[in-house]
Amino acid sequence: MIRLKDLTPTDLAEAAVANLVAHAAWVQRRTPGMHVVDAHDLVLVDSGLPCDTFNIVCRARLARGTARERIADVVDYFARVGRPFSWWLSPLDQPSELGELLLDAGLQRAETELGMAADLDTLRAGGLSPGGLQIRRARTPAEVKDFATIIAANWTPPDPNALRFYELGAPALLDENAPLWLYVGYLGEVPVAAAELTVGGGVVGLYNISTLAAYRRRGFGTALTLRLLLDARAQGYGLAILQAQGSDGVGVYARLGFEPFGEITEYKPGNYAAGTDT
Repeated sequence: MIRLKDLTPTDLAEAAVANLVAHAAWVQRRTPGMHVVDAHDLVLVDSGLPCDTFNIVCRARLARGTARERIADVVDYFARVGRPFSWWLSPLDQPSELGELLLDAGLQRAETELGMAADLDTLRAGGLSPGGLQIRRARTPAEVKDFATIIAANWTPPDPNALRFYELGAPALLDENAPLWLYVGYLGEVPVAAAELTVGGGVVGLYNISTLAAYRRRGFGTALTLRLLLDARAQGYGLAILQAQGSDGVGVYARLGFEPFGEITEYKPGNYAAGTDT
């Protein structure tokens, strides 16, 4: 069981980016019509859908002498296929000036999130069913669709591409060995919140923690987070990572025992800079 004290800062950052790759690419590797390039110097994920949440570039280890050319290759690829994408810049990505090179290539900074990590054996527990919330791991196509409905609602109006992604990816996601665990929170039979846990890099990562707007500030997101972490601990995992946005999000996760370890910044082409990400 991996714990924070067992890892150097570099080890932790490597584990986090390996987990990000699993989150970003595992479904796409296994779904017809989707495409993943896992090269020595970067990972490129193309879902085949016009949504930059599912078209991602990450784990960049570019040689300084050819970095501009490599970035241009990526930009040209997505321009040629006519799909938006996001480039996630993590602490160990290279060269050190990669962020500036992405700006020079016409991308824009979309958002920066704080990477945080926590030992699961010191997890600060709390309530799992506030307001009657019932949390279930998605085990059927209908429950995957409920998960997708919550994620799609992060856009206004809800994004049909999110619904389509999870429809296409459901066979992979429902495999008993899938490293992506999807959870849905219900009030009665109404899906109101969702979250994803990804196993990868020797750690578990939390993603897509979402609550429908009408049901926020009731503790549902925190309850889902806690349920995922407890399930991971029960399966023998010792360390969790996530990306927190804004002071409110950082505060919620700090109260659960998470500590910061670095920043992750999302870049997008200028013509897709707003309104295409969850």
